Amino acid sequence: MTKIKKILVANRGEIALRVMRSAHEMGIQTVAVYSEADRNALHVRYAGEAICIGPPASSESYLKIEKIIAAAKETGADAIHPGYGFLSENEDFAQAVEDNGLIFIGPSAKAIELMGSKLAAKAAVAKFNVPLVPGTAEPITNIDDAKKIAAEVRYPILIKASAGGGGKGMRVVEDEASFTEQMERAVSEAKSAFGDGSVFIEKYITKPRHIEFQIFGDKHGNVVHLFERECSIQRRHQKVVEEAPSSVLTPEKRKAMGEAAINVAKACGYYGAGTVEFILDQNLDFYFLEMNTRLQVEHPVTEEVTGLDLVKLQIRIAEGEKIPFRQEDLKINGHAVEIRVYAEDPANNFLPDIGTLETYKRPQGHGIRVDDGFEQGMAIPFYYDPMIAKLICHAENREAAIEKMIRAIREYEITGLETTLGFCRFVMEHPAFRSGDFDTRFVENYFKPSVLQSEDFGHEEMLAAVLATTIFNGNGGSNTKAETTTVAPAQSKWRKNRL
Repeated sequence: MTKIKKILVANRGEIALRVMRSAHEMGIQTVAVYSEADRNALHVRYAGEAICIGPPASSESYLKIEKIIAAAKETGADAIHPGYGFLSENEDFAQAVEDNGLIFIGPSAKAIELMGSKLAAKAAVAKFNVPLVPGTAEPITNIDDAKKIAAEVRYPILIKASAGGGGKGMRVVEDEASFTEQMERAVSEAKSAFGDGSVFIEKYITKPRHIEFQIFGDKHGNVVHLFERECSIQRRHQKVVEEAPSSVLTPEKRKAMGEAAINVAKACGYYGAGTVEFILDQNLDFYFLEMNTRLQVEHPVTEEVTGLDLVKLQIRIAEGEKIPFRQEDLKINGHAVEIRVYAEDPANNFLPDIGTLETYKRPQGHGIRVDDGFEQGMAIPFYYDPMIAKLICHAENREAAIEKMIRAIREYEITGLETTLGFCRFVMEHPAFRSGDFDTRFVENYFKPSVLQSEDFGHEEMLAAVLATTIFNGNGGSNTKAETTTVAPAQSKWRKNRL
């Protein structure tokens, strides 16, 4: 077993700070790397040492493997933590770190490579009897062959890029008439985004829920899961609201999905932190979606309900320690909800709204946590993801956690740019979310930008929203949208950038 003395964090913003704080609590020194755009960033000021690795563009800084490794050697770091995004799921980076005699705080390059290909991942987990969505087992680019497969699977179907994620190269196809056009678009987008135009086809699950399980493995063959996270509230196939546990899983279903997640990890000899993602249909049948071979943005909700520090656990596993607990030792404590506070305009299709944080005041109080990398007066760089912060609330049950989140959103003061705070409060107050009866089409089914401009909604509007939700959920799971989507409590006063 090797004790880590100094960690270089190959990332920026809130996740860099998150890793450094846990490292410092363990007595481990830290090194920050930064681009010219992040010269005055909080993670640069917080670290024990900091090295500039290039111009603002991530392709010239945070994605430059050789510069990051050179910085580690120059500062005497003996380990590198990749955070999430950037190089965190790059097998070449993981291998280069190890080839240079450094410790990669993450899984093996082999596991990253295997799970990085959705088709290879499906082939691997199929040997462990993990449920899979009906569809192709091999990459496909030929449109005629793909059309035949789509007819066998039966519409609607989903076309997805074999490499990559984030919603790129993904198309829902409702019928054969639109298949060719959507297939060409998916292949083109996949080539542009990932350099690989191969896609796979699978049955599109109507009313799907996105449920993921946090897993941990060690280098001694032990694997456990830390329960699930519900991540169904999304825009552009990317998460905005997450919670733990899910409001729909029974203990029996949780056990079955957890065991499947562990089998996915065993399928690739996994160690470190990872997330196994599933699609859950309206009958609560689940199917393997993919595995993310890194720490997730939404990991704080798992920390809140388990009491574990996942970053510290990552570091200990990288040092060679065994997981210090058994599956039966774990239990869910209360409920946690997380929202992602983006510099985006929900009224304009959630497009980025980059600017300066003229006012920035965080909410406070028992059970409220803010993970961020900014302070008042700082600008949000347009070179990177526009996330400002993660707001996490923990309470004794789901209803109390939601109410705490609403209070925290109201107290979160941000001016100078548009944010997703208003949208997230809309979610918290919507009957579909409150009841737990929602899916990944929540935004499509319920959200209209005009609701954020309304000054006041009375009881009549609330009742209309409840009725709309009832009608939508009672139509047998059809794709018909509810006509009424506005909802807010009688005394709500929506204010631009301040709630």
